[in-house]
Amino acid sequence: MMTVVPGAPSSDPSGHLLPAGEKGRADDASTSPFSPRGEGARRADEGAPGTTVIKPDIRKHRPGKTTQARNLRHNETEEEYHLWSDLRSRRLNGYKFARQVPLGPYIVDFLCREHRLIVEVDGFQHADSAYDSKRTDWLNTQGYAVLRFWNQDISRERRSVLETILAALSRRLEADPQSNFYSPAKSAEKNRERS
Repeated sequence: MMTVVPGAPSSDPSGHLLPAGEKGRADDASTSPFSPRGEGARRADEGAPGTTVIKPDIRKHRPGKTTQARNLRHNETEEEYHLWSDLRSRRLNGYKFARQVPLGPYIVDFLCREHRLIVEVDGFQHADSAYDSKRTDWLNTQGYAVLRFWNQDISRERRSVLETILAALSRRLEADPQSNFYSPAKSAEKNRERS
């Protein structure tokens, strides 16, 4: 015979655990303690008092983006492979990087989430690309700094590339608007001024 301990979690008919005392309200979505979008949604108080507006979280998975990122991981270039061997498993001074990460409508090559730094490895087809400029601007307005390297930089001067990444992580790198080599994140104050 099973005894129910007062205050212990219970489960709804689907088998999901609910906090104690929430069993009767599992099918009533309006009173459910769980957000229908999950825990990752950003909330900001705007508008009328007592109203909460949920802003989309750019880190949420988009349909097809996870599969696309997985395919990019399996079909990486030689330069991405070599750079990843230096960045993975906290090999670069303990900084944690992920590769081929979906962010909003884009997939970035390498991302240090803690410092919001994106490292892109590009071939010459990206030279003076309007699409890349738009992409970088969007990522900057989301609070991410973008650092770009050419494939040949990774092949010929990998130590210099790693030192540059470290300089960007420690905020010792200056922006270069002419080359789009490094684009720092735009602060919230600058974003408000532009609006």
